[in-house]
Amino acid sequence: MLSPESAAVIRATLPAVGGALDDITARFYGTMFAEQPELLDGLFNRGNQASGEQRRALAGSIAGFARALLDNPDARPDALLARIAHKHAALGVTEDQYTIVHKYLFRAIGDVLGEAVTAEVAAAWDEVYWLMAGALIAQEARLYQEAQVDPRRPWRQWTVLERREETPDVASFLLRPADDGPLRQARAGQYVSVRVLMPDGIHQTRQYSLSNAPGDRLRRITVKRVASVAQAPEGEVSHQLHRTVHAGDELTLSAPFGDVVLDDEDTPLVLISAGIGCTPMIAMLEHLAATGSARPVRVLHADRTPTDHALRADTRRLVDELPDAWANFWYEQDATEEPGSRTGLMDLDGLALPADADVYLCGSLPFMRAVRAQLLGAGVPARRIRYEVFGPDLWLAHAED
Repeated sequence: MLSPESAAVIRATLPAVGGALDDITARFYGTMFAEQPELLDGLFNRGNQASGEQRRALAGSIAGFARALLDNPDARPDALLARIAHKHAALGVTEDQYTIVHKYLFRAIGDVLGEAVTAEVAAAWDEVYWLMAGALIAQEARLYQEAQVDPRRPWRQWTVLERREETPDVASFLLRPADDGPLRQARAGQYVSVRVLMPDGIHQTRQYSLSNAPGDRLRRITVKRVASVAQAPEGEVSHQLHRTVHAGDELTLSAPFGDVVLDDEDTPLVLISAGIGCTPMIAMLEHLAATGSARPVRVLHADRTPTDHALRADTRRLVDELPDAWANFWYEQDATEEPGSRTGLMDLDGLALPADADVYLCGSLPFMRAVRAQLLGAGVPARRIRYEVFGPDLWLAHAED
């Protein structure tokens, strides 16, 4: 709980601090990496640093947490924290790193806001930071314990059994542990971190959803080669995987994490995706088929063309195997190549969606925002809509707006 004295200060200063958070986090990252460049080796995503996504995600998380404390002083925003904790656990974040972040973040606050940061203001925001950090540390400790993972040694070697080209820009890698040690059971919808040594000698880590059923020792990731767009650089890890990884090679993976997982209820399901966002949906469909589920399932997917639609044949096969499942596809171009598909962007108007369905979303942020608005307009309660984001969760602080 935030103390009443600090709450009053936070309420008074949140507009000023919130308005300056982008400048604060830019200075924070710049100073921290200049003085501790080793943190760039595996822990932080250089692509997200270059695009500014990581900076905006951090700023949004801090501001969102502070607002949540003010709006409901007796409750912690657990949904916000759980999403971050799972991302951190998949990277092997340790408790001592919160002290490092605190040091550089509060130096940046002082540098940007200057004399406005009185002792009282600094103490109030310090309280917010450590409330957030303490809650995350506790959640991450629990996740590590459940996964039987030592955060100081979170990585494991996996052998590539097969590489399959799904589309011109998407490849699947079927993996098996390189050792015979125990394996934590994954859940449909979870992801793993893949740690890759880049040509310049720096490790980079990216998170990829598991794209197969989580029931045995074989795991599959399906990776899209991310092209450069506008100011965003190309996906260096996805390109490295596509260029260099083949059957017989090894990859370094984390244990599976992620809080957007398929539940064990019998309610209807609506699985909605776009592009490479289909990967967790395929894992869910495979799990449903493997367990003989009779749940009603509606699969909705949007893509540029049928040729670009990764795992399309797998989707059709799994839908056919389930007793009460059907699929609709939308393509921006060449929709006639896939019988029964529709042309254009996904439009839910006229679709009969079960009122009591659990909805899972995965795709780009603009896509998920647009589809979520359509779902809410159709009467689907917000609490029933769950989503997964690749990369920093820039939507999270505003997901309930």
